[in-house]
Amino acid sequence: MMRILSLGAGVQSTTLALMAARGEIAPIDHAIFADTQSEPAGVYTHLARLMVPGVLPFPVHIVSKGSLRQEILDASAGKRGAWGRPPLLIRNPDGSDGMTRRQCTGDYKVIPIQREIRRLAGISRRSRGPRVPVVEQVIGISVDEAHRQKDPPFRWIRFSYPLVESRISRAMCVEKLRTWGWSAPKSACTFCPYHSNAMWAEMKRSDPVSFTDAVTVDTALRNGAPFMLRGTPYLHRQRRPLAEIDFEALTAFDRAQLDLFGDECEGLCGV
Repeated sequence: MMRILSLGAGVQSTTLALMAARGEIAPIDHAIFADTQSEPAGVYTHLARLMVPGVLPFPVHIVSKGSLRQEILDASAGKRGAWGRPPLLIRNPDGSDGMTRRQCTGDYKVIPIQREIRRLAGISRRSRGPRVPVVEQVIGISVDEAHRQKDPPFRWIRFSYPLVESRISRAMCVEKLRTWGWSAPKSACTFCPYHSNAMWAEMKRSDPVSFTDAVTVDTALRNGAPFMLRGTPYLHRQRRPLAEIDFEALTAFDRAQLDLFGDECEGLCGV
């Protein structure tokens, strides 16, 4: 059974990678990082630290469909064949709210990782694969996000959730990393609509380059082509431009809300 870690380079998947390196979970044979080419610089810096020789006892493979950011900008400019795929927040002409269907995780995370798993396992794209699991895909969902677990798409893959099995929460992962001299960023695109107000506030305060990038994408959504939508698209749940929002004032409201990453049920973003 080949064990492959879906490495998002966030808190939970980093914890699993280092737990494997320390012998706290079963050995990992490979890790795969699906690069949307749209994450904050801190994620790539952290990934580079993980890939320093001797840190992890297994190789990290980087795969990518391309730049999700550029696809959104191309779509906003009306480029044929391009389409913005995040779950955009919509204000409809009648004043009601809506949300577009999320495709970004499948296109930019799930499919590239599945293709690399097939390559590593020697299973061709056209093959249905073996009748029994030959790959265990290790996913960094913590026990407080256990509702994000799902069944594997192929009979030859088995999903494993060691943090859930060991009753380890995200907060416990943060503490584990701290005791090992590590920390990890939130793994998500700069412009992800699932960001909480606290995360938007932190990005604006400590990573203005990433926040400016998110504002650029948010503005482009409304200044270009209409995306074949009846309503007006935004990146924030208030359906207002990012540049106009006081995120600090909204963080108290956030405490009463569910983490929107809970809607990302693939378990490959935000971990």
